[in-house]
Amino acid sequence: MAGPQSLSLVLLLPLLLPLGPNRCAVAQRCPQACVCDNPRRHVACRHQNLTEVPTAIPELTQRLDLQGNMLKEIPPAAFRDLPHLTHLDLRRCQVELVAEGAFRGLGRLLLLNLASNRLRALPQEALDGLGSLQRLELAGNLLEELRPGTFGALGAVTTLNLAHNALVYLPAMAFQGLVRARWLQLSHNALSVLAPEALAGLPALRRLSLHHNELQALPGAALSQARGLARLELGHNPFTYTGEEDGLALPGLRELRLDHGALQALDARAFARCPRLHTLDLRGNQLDALPPLQGPGQLRRLRLQGNPLWCGCRARPLLEWLARARVRSDGACWGPRRLRGEALDALRPSDLRCPRPGAEEEEEAEELKAARARAPGGAPGEEAGAAGPCPRTCVCVPESRHSSCEGRGLQAVPRGFPNDTQLLDLRRNRFPVVPQAAFPGLGRLLSLHLQHCGLTELEAGALAGLDSLIYLYLSDNRLSGLSAAALEGAPRLGYLYLERNRFVRMPGAALLALPSLFSLHLQDNALDHLAPGDLAGGRALRWLYLSGNRLARVSPGALGPARELEKLHLDRNQLGEVPTEALEGLPALLELQLSGNPLGALRDGAFRPVGRSLQHLFLNSSGLEQISPGAFSGLGPRLRSLHLQKNQLQTLPALPGLGELELVDLSGNPFHCDCQLLPLHRWLAGLNLRVGATCATPPSARGQRVKAAAAVFEACPGQAARKAKRTPAPRPGAWGTPTKGRRQRANKVGRGVVGSGFKALMVVGV
Repeated sequence: MAGPQSLSLVLLLPLLLPLGPNRCAVAQRCPQACVCDNPRRHVACRHQNLTEVPTAIPELTQRLDLQGNMLKEIPPAAFRDLPHLTHLDLRRCQVELVAEGAFRGLGRLLLLNLASNRLRALPQEALDGLGSLQRLELAGNLLEELRPGTFGALGAVTTLNLAHNALVYLPAMAFQGLVRARWLQLSHNALSVLAPEALAGLPALRRLSLHHNELQALPGAALSQARGLARLELGHNPFTYTGEEDGLALPGLRELRLDHGALQALDARAFARCPRLHTLDLRGNQLDALPPLQGPGQLRRLRLQGNPLWCGCRARPLLEWLARARVRSDGACWGPRRLRGEALDALRPSDLRCPRPGAEEEEEAEELKAARARAPGGAPGEEAGAAGPCPRTCVCVPESRHSSCEGRGLQAVPRGFPNDTQLLDLRRNRFPVVPQAAFPGLGRLLSLHLQHCGLTELEAGALAGLDSLIYLYLSDNRLSGLSAAALEGAPRLGYLYLERNRFVRMPGAALLALPSLFSLHLQDNALDHLAPGDLAGGRALRWLYLSGNRLARVSPGALGPARELEKLHLDRNQLGEVPTEALEGLPALLELQLSGNPLGALRDGAFRPVGRSLQHLFLNSSGLEQISPGAFSGLGPRLRSLHLQKNQLQTLPALPGLGELELVDLSGNPFHCDCQLLPLHRWLAGLNLRVGATCATPPSARGQRVKAAAAVFEACPGQAARKAKRTPAPRPGAWGTPTKGRRQRANKVGRGVVGSGFKALMVVGV
């Protein structure tokens, strides 16, 4: 035990050390390029052109600032000698790669800042070892995709920032493991699709930021997975409509921001399943009318500034509802002329003129039609100068850079849109041909909507000058072919929508003009065959949707050029067998949809070519009667979901190689529960999953779950012996006093049973 003199020396030691920012260099090591603050345990090595993590940092350091260096790569266990770190700043370090296990050993880290780097992907185990992390900053990188499981080890994170990246799609279970996350920032990306289960597994999420993306419709099904949301930010997305059919159901939502989008219409029950909604922000859209909203009984604030509100007779129900429900609103009337500029909350229902049928009503209708052709803001006659040109029958909104001529009965593509237009909506018009150079001056256009226009042809050079175009919607037309010349001029096109046209062959030649094509939608056409060469131009293709065609054959090599393919939908076709040979050369395939084909049976090794990558396999409603024991051989531990529901399976072999499954659906099959099904029963008994498999026959077992029907299989050969082998030793005194050896064996078995039971409970809890 230290005496008084030793204790005094310890207390005086800090006073004997030199003062100054580098005084820790005397007490502990400090890298030459860094500044060490020993009392606060902070080390800063900013903007020193370091190419690797310094090795002489004091072990007790809690905060390490390395921003502004040139690290480029974070190797495995790069900070293993700094177990006390709580804050790590790696901003602007030109990091391109984070190796698996890069942060292992940092079990106390609370903040990790990797913002403003050059990360394009995160390996599955890159963030392992950060069990205490509360805030993760990844904004300002180049991330294009999120792999399920990336955040699986971050159970303590409350804030995740992924803003200002290049994300275009959120897969199912993208944020699995973030059970304490309260704020998820995904703004300023290029998100256009959210998988229905993308936000599953976020029970604590309260705020979600999705503004400044490319969502074309409200992803209600995906958003409703985050049932605890209180604040949802969806502004600056190109929605044109939202309604009850979008399926938004958020019982705790208090604030919803849909500002500065392209909303032209809103259904009265759009938010009927958001009963606690308090603030609704609809500023800067294209709404000229709004119905009384049904459902959100706690709504108290409605923001409508920047909309071309028409304060005619049709607005009376809105004003009456605002007064009755005590909702405060802003916004001003855009027309008719006598009320132009009047604040909405200053009007009474009696101020709105409701003329008798006749000339006055027709005059107001004509005025409304003329007003719709002008952009909101400014005084009459000033619109063209303030907002730039706009075709007479269209609406051009400078704030959102969206232009719309939807449903105007146009027989030719109009011209004269503002040069900064980013979204052009020409749906539901009547022009059969898009002529050469149809969109002059629109070099900034990102999204072009031409659905339901009766199109039969795009002439050569139709898209000339559309250098920024990413989304092209040609669905629901009469197209039977596309030429490469028609699509030249849009080199950045990433999403091509051709559903419900008249294609009988893959427009392979056209794909040669689209080097950046990411997603091709050809659902519900008349394709009957995929041949080699059909995808020769699809080398960048990631998603291919061919559902609802007449495909009876996919030839070997037909899919080969699309080596980056991740999602392949072949459901609702006429395939009589799995196109195993055609799946060769697809090393990145994650999802395969074959449901709704007349497959009948699965042969051995049917999915072997994609066994190392496949995560989701859909075989439901495929008339399957027989599955060979080796049908799923080669499918490795990456397979997460297997869909076999609604087939004709009476028996099914065990699937012991698929131990990492998170979802198995066997419902709707007429299983015959006899000894032939015993291997499946045993396999299911070892899974902590609901699979929906029930016995259809024999009558004595009808309705019982295959997994739980132990009595059905008791008489099967070997089952009785197996059960006896698992039976624990008798309690002391049951058949006399056990010997010492028997007592030890019994205790050992007892511990094993308790341990197994505890482990099972943990799995179910997760």
